[in-house]
Amino acid sequence: MIQNDWDEKLKVVWESEGFKKFLSIVDQEYQTKIIFPPKNYVFNALKLTPFHKVKVVIVGQDPYHGEHEAHGLSFSVQKGIKVPPSLQNIYKELQSDLNIPIRNCGDLTGWANQGVLLLNAVLTVVKDTPASHRKLGWERLTDYIIKVLNEKEEPIVFILWGNFAKAKKELITNPKHLVLTSAHPSPFSANYGFFGSKPFSKTNEFLKQNNQEPIDWDLNKLDQD
Repeated sequence: MIQNDWDEKLKVVWESEGFKKFLSIVDQEYQTKIIFPPKNYVFNALKLTPFHKVKVVIVGQDPYHGEHEAHGLSFSVQKGIKVPPSLQNIYKELQSDLNIPIRNCGDLTGWANQGVLLLNAVLTVVKDTPASHRKLGWERLTDYIIKVLNEKEEPIVFILWGNFAKAKKELITNPKHLVLTSAHPSPFSANYGFFGSKPFSKTNEFLKQNNQEPIDWDLNKLDQD
């Protein structure tokens, strides 16, 4: 399914009759409606960030619902697409926190390749219809993924922005891990606790304290390639 160590970790899900039925429902949605992200990107977060590499988890809600935006990573958009408002605010906080220049590119693949699992709770959406697949059944899978990560021996940083993501905190019971919560980076809430929360420096301090390589949050150099 994923072609890395997630397949073993999620074997009980992949092989369950319930999940197979669920996937057939998702397939039907793709056949009858315009669904994002493109089918080959649905599990992109797991493909780009294998279980053994996960150091940080950033939980999003569901994919962007506009043309050519979503590519399977929370808060990230494909290259060449205008940076969405929430990601613009993430970049502003990154600049304030670590003095990293604001990017014009919204592709966060470079974070995913370093061990930042950019996990949406819901992995698909109908075009122009936010939250349209929220009750479809994806949360059973993504909650299970968080539970599996909770059992990881190596300490992880879970970054939960906004009330939706904060609700996942109850799944994270292992005291080895660090949970960072704040308001959502959306323009509607960023001024109420997201700006100034310093999640990036706090994450790297925790990783260094636990003898792990910090994340290089500055993706500007990738844009030069």
